[in-house]
Amino acid sequence: MLWQENHNMFELQAKQNANVCFDGLNLSCPISNRPLPIDLAMNIIMFGTVALTVAGNILVIVSVTHFKQLHSPTNFLILSLAVTDFLLGLVVMPYSLVRSLTSCWYFGELFCKLHSCIDMALCTASIFHLFFISVDRYFAICHPLHYYRKITISVIGVCLLISWIIPCVHSFGLVFSNVHMEGIQESPACCDSCSLVFNKLWSIITSLLSFFFPGCLMIVIYIHIFSVATKQTKVINNHFNSTREKTSTKNKILINIESKAAKTLSLVMGVFILCWMPFFITTIVDPYLNFSVSVNVYNIVLWLGYFNSAINPIIYGLFYPWFQKSFKIILSCKILHANSSSMNVLARL
Repeated sequence: MLWQENHNMFELQAKQNANVCFDGLNLSCPISNRPLPIDLAMNIIMFGTVALTVAGNILVIVSVTHFKQLHSPTNFLILSLAVTDFLLGLVVMPYSLVRSLTSCWYFGELFCKLHSCIDMALCTASIFHLFFISVDRYFAICHPLHYYRKITISVIGVCLLISWIIPCVHSFGLVFSNVHMEGIQESPACCDSCSLVFNKLWSIITSLLSFFFPGCLMIVIYIHIFSVATKQTKVINNHFNSTREKTSTKNKILINIESKAAKTLSLVMGVFILCWMPFFITTIVDPYLNFSVSVNVYNIVLWLGYFNSAINPIIYGLFYPWFQKSFKIILSCKILHANSSSMNVLARL
């Protein structure tokens, strides 16, 4: 009888250990056990996001670096943004994918800190790039006569330094100093989950620096751009209506470009807010809810933020005709043949 009880206890303990990340480790995370349809959907979405992020941003990087016609201040910003998002998809997302699918971190404590630093730095750098692209578009649309005088290569260089240095200093300094953990009595997560936890103060500071401050400025800038583009279109229409002249093909194209620009900017802000706001709201709210936000909710808002890096090449690439042409040249492998022919295609834009 005693032997039977010990045998049953041993089987129960073995079954429990089989459902955790590491046997014999106190507070080890339980391995995720989801229904097959949900698990399959998560695999497709996450692997698809990683593949789209890497492939899409490679197209942008090759386009800007290869074609001299694309060497402009605006496109250098887009190039740096593509490098940021490419590194996020190549270096960060695969490890986050394993963690999200299994709820386990198999890569050690030191790499956990490095991964958290790089993840936070690249995501913040991506948002900073989006902000400076909005500033560039503001001068291009609202002050076109002064654009080439104010937005120079040196100015873009300063913007790029800010976009890289501030996120890196903030992320590495915060994580390796452990200041974000001050005041938290005990870890709210299991010991091998590699989850980045913020106390109440640093959840607000980080969210303001990484999202809300640049995000609010972007909203103000894009609203102003949209207003100016709409007024310019009305002025052109009123001019030709009052003079009873037929609108020439060139002016029709101008009106069409401004209309598309306004719609594109609306899409930019809509996607940006949709992707990142849930994550940073969760980051702020979680410490005030005693870290009760579930792992599933965290994974959803995290990968929604990652998806912004996958959609950036589509928004900043496919919406511009010169990128459309360069993408076609690259995907059709014409870039490997005569460079002169591919250059001539872009030169006609």
